[in-house]
This record gives sequence, structure tokens and C-alpha cells, in this order.
Amino acid sequence: MTGGQQHIQATDARHRLRSIVGGSLGNLVEWYDWYAYAAFSLYFAPVFFPKGNPTAQLLSTAAIFGVGFLMRPIGAWIMGIYCDRRGRKAGLTLSVLMMGGGSLMIALTPGHDAIGLASPALLLVARLLQGLSIGGEYGASATYLSEMATRKNRGFYSSFQYVTLISGQLVALGVQLLLQAVLDESAMEQWGWRIPFFIGAVLAVTVFLIRRGLAETQDFKERAQDKPSSALALFREHPGTALLVIALTAGGTLAFYAYTTYMQKYLVNSAGYNRETAARIMTVALFLYMILQPAVGALSDRIGRKPLLIAFGIGATLFTVPLFTLIGQGGSPVRAFFLVLAGLVIVSGYTAINAIVKAEMFPPHIRALGVALPYAIANALFGGSAEYAALWLKSMGQESLFFWYVSGMAALSLIAYLVMRDTRQHGTMAD
Repeated sequence: MTGGQQHIQATDARHRLRSIVGGSLGNLVEWYDWYAYAAFSLYFAPVFFPKGNPTAQLLSTAAIFGVGFLMRPIGAWIMGIYCDRRGRKAGLTLSVLMMGGGSLMIALTPGHDAIGLASPALLLVARLLQGLSIGGEYGASATYLSEMATRKNRGFYSSFQYVTLISGQLVALGVQLLLQAVLDESAMEQWGWRIPFFIGAVLAVTVFLIRRGLAETQDFKERAQDKPSSALALFREHPGTALLVIALTAGGTLAFYAYTTYMQKYLVNSAGYNRETAARIMTVALFLYMILQPAVGALSDRIGRKPLLIAFGIGATLFTVPLFTLIGQGGSPVRAFFLVLAGLVIVSGYTAINAIVKAEMFPPHIRALGVALPYAIANALFGGSAEYAALWLKSMGQESLFFWYVSGMAALSLIAYLVMRDTRQHGTMAD
């Protein structure tokens, strides 16, 4: 290899790395904003809703959290088409602005005591805007990271979507721990919970400026111009693939939200830990979970995607009920931490590679929409409803049924993993 060729390859590698880092940073901010709602809902639930039973207030905030998920298919549909027609970069910049706008609304909205029912109504509008944003972000970032990577390391690089997704949750938890350390309980409940949403709005503007400088992917530039992206085209030309994405996502997204978003509330409301202890358990467990994602992604580049999906399906089917049952018994926080971590290790078989699996299923002209829309449908049905379903079953005295629900959905997704082809060998992405 000549010196010139080596220089070109080195330049290309640096360019690729900058693009992946730039795309990932935006994803981090998007998910920080999204998870700040879940992390601080224990504090702001009494602000936006009438005083009453704490579980009822959490149910109300969980319902709005779930409604945000209902907007994700609409966001995936609109933004997926936008990304396929205008470019991955265009979709990435628009989505982060929408997310920041939603965070700013939450930060500024007065409480129920000040403006009555307008308070939860504005909270709902903000979450609808964020739902549109996050629905488009998944398809845009999954497609962008996958197309920017080379064939031999697509699993590794695309895993950074969940690295930054988890990082966003960790930053939200980190802000929570910091505020808990410097503010007393009264200040947190009155005004301290607004701080993370102001932070999210500022970060969103910063990342918008970064994303404007990203390079467009080669796959988008070379896509078939005579095949426009549309939902009709997706389900007419790729009906089996779209349904397969829904099936393989259902169990994975439900398990992910059960072990991350709902777990912190489960540790407090059911296992009996205080809020600070629960936050510490989740922060450390999620940090190790985040580190694990690239390792699992790199492993998929060697052995394929299918074996890891099957491992997740079997593990989540067999061990969800025992793990949640043991965690719910309380005891040492260290014991709870290792049980939570065990569940997150199982879920890694899905989270680390689900983005690349979906991207490898669709051709470039409809890839962003194909990745985003079926995924968002499954998320709206199963991921967004996870927390509400768990809290509702708890209020009915049947919380254990939620664990069986997660296990059953993992078993259904396992069927999809067993029958699908391994996308690493049989995918649609160019070398």
C-alpha cells in the first residue's frame, strides 16, 4: 500500500469516526431529555396533578409518558420519510430541535395550583412534541450510524446508539443524584426538578449546531431516486420485513423499559428502597450495562446477529419472573444491584444490535422509514405501556402478572429470532 493510499484511508477513518461521534452525541441529548421525565417524575407528579394518592399521581405521569410513545409512530412516519428524501443529516438536526423545545416547555410550565388543568395539558403537549422527535431520532440515528460504519464493524459502531441512549439516562440520573445532594426534599419538589429540563433545552441547541456540520452518508447519496419513501411503499414492498421488525422489537423493547425506566420505581414502591438508594443502584448498573453494549456489538460482527437475539429471547423468557421476584423481596442494596445487572446483561443481547439488524433489512431508499416506523409501532404498543401496565397491575394487587407479561412477550419475540435470517450474512447494506 502506498503512502498516499494510507493517508486517504486514515483520513477516511477519522472522517467516519467524527461523523459517528457527532451523530451519537445528539442521540445522547435526545435520550437525556426523554429520560429526565421518567427520572424526575417522582418529584413533579404532585406539581402537575391534584394532590392525592402518590400511586395515582405516578399513574397520571406514566400515562402521559405512554402517550408520548403513541406519538412515536407518527414521528417515525413523518421523520422517516423526511430522512429518506432529504437526508439523514436533515432528520438528525430537526429531531434534536423538537426534543429541546419539549424540554423547555416542561421547564417553564406552571403547576396545577397556579393554572389548574392547563398544567397537565401543557405537560401533555410537551411530551407529544418529544414523542414526535424521539420517533424520528431512532430511525435517523440508527440508519446514520449503520451507513457510516464499514461492513466488518457495523455491529460495533451501531451499538453506540444504545451507548448514547443509556448515557442519556445516566446523565439524567447523575443530574438527579447531584440535585439530591445539594437540595433538600422540599426544594426538589418545589422547583429543583425544573433544572434538568432547562439543561436539556440548552444541550439540544448545542447539539443542533454540531449536527449541522455532519457529513451525509454515501448510501443516501447513491439511493435510487426513482423510488420515493412512503408508508404505503414500505408495507406494499416489504410487508414481511416490516412485520418481522415489529415482532423482534416487541419483547426486546418491553424488557428494556421494564429493566430501566420502570425498575427505579419498582425499587422504591415495591422493594422498599428509598429514592436515593434506588437512583444509586440504577446509576451503577446502567453504567456497566452501557459499557457492555460495544462488546456485544463487536461480538455480533464475529458470530452474527441471530445467536445474540436468541440468547436474549431465552434469557428474558426464563429469568424475568425470578429476577423481579427476588428484587421485590428487598434486602441488601448490593444484592439488588447484582440482580438488576443480571437482567440488563440479558437485555444486551437485544439492545446492542437491534439497530443494525433493522438497518440491514431494508434498501437505502426506504431504510430510515423501514427502521423507524415498525419499531415505533412496537414501542407504542409495548415499550410505552410498560410502566403504566406495571403500575396499574400493582394498584390492583397483581404486580407479579407484569413479570409474566414481560416473559411471555420475550418468548413471542424468540420465535421471530428463530425463524429470521441472520442479517450479517443476508443483509441489504453494501460493503
